[in-house]
Amino acid sequence: MAKKEITDSRVTLYPDGKYRWVYEVPMLKNPSILFDVYWVLGISFGLVWLLNVIFISCEDGFSLESLWGFSSGLLILMLVFAVIGYVAYVIVAWTYGWKYVVLFTLDEKEVVHQQMPRQMKKAKVLGALTALVGAAAGKPGVVGSGILASSRSTSTSVLANVKRIKARRRLNLIKVNQLLNKNRVFVPDEDFDFVYDFLCQHCPNAKK
Repeated sequence: MAKKEITDSRVTLYPDGKYRWVYEVPMLKNPSILFDVYWVLGISFGLVWLLNVIFISCEDGFSLESLWGFSSGLLILMLVFAVIGYVAYVIVAWTYGWKYVVLFTLDEKEVVHQQMPRQMKKAKVLGALTALVGAAAGKPGVVGSGILASSRSTSTSVLANVKRIKARRRLNLIKVNQLLNKNRVFVPDEDFDFVYDFLCQHCPNAKK
């Protein structure tokens, strides 16, 4: 693959045989990250409710009235935390310039989700990839090595271990779920079908 100017976030095949692309998630227009926050919050409160129901049911004074009293109090607390969670999310989005920048790397074995530092915008990541394409001539392992070192956090899904793939086209999102790891793959409209089909073909144990 010859050196070229990478000017957009289209999925691109690199000299090391891996596909890479950069995606900027508009954090206020695309609520998928906020949905994940609320999902975790809901599970946490659900477990607390279930444990307390078990404890209350073991007591002699158990009644529907006592159950409702506890449940309504927990519901109000959950709503308070939901508001606090939304405010916190907006503050985080503001500190990131309202965009969550991610570099994705995909091959036949795994898909890697690398969150970029908040000061690193998409243009800067694309520029680094452009430079690395030239540097990688004869050294395919060079591609992405510097960017990997600067990433804020990384989530890797081994495709052979993926149990479920869910496509959310309106959110430009493909959920790649393992037993203990739920990865989020954002893809531009133009390449959505290609990436989804690639994942389906290389995740033999996944429900589609």
